[in-house]
Amino acid sequence: MRRFRYFRDELFLAAATAYGLNRWLIKPVVASPFLRGQFNDLLLIPAALPLILWVQRQTRLRAADEVPSWSEIGLHFGVWSIICEWIGPRWLHHGTADPWDVLAYAVGGLLAGLWWHRRAGTYSGSKVEP
Repeated sequence: MRRFRYFRDELFLAAATAYGLNRWLIKPVVASPFLRGQFNDLLLIPAALPLILWVQRQTRLRAADEVPSWSEIGLHFGVWSIICEWIGPRWLHHGTADPWDVLAYAVGGLLAGLWWHRRAGTYSGSKVEP
């Protein structure tokens, strides 16, 4: 199996670039509701999870350099959904709770997981023969 490259992963680099371009260049001048609302939410998992997993690997909380497992993707989806869409808006009075954001996190996580597992030659943790 190919080793996961964390912040050198192609999907991470594309997602982080798209996030930055949208946040600082496109969103301020384009009135698209999707670009202003859910586009960056789609990029949450592919842009943030590799860095989080790299930190976990450096601190020995992650045992191997494998592609993100479906359980890791699901765990981070759940944690970030709770923090960004429930705790933040209710207790920190930051942002608004939006179920469309949660759907965007889920879709982004699903697409990222499919990408990572396809590129690594795995699907649901089992080896796929070429």
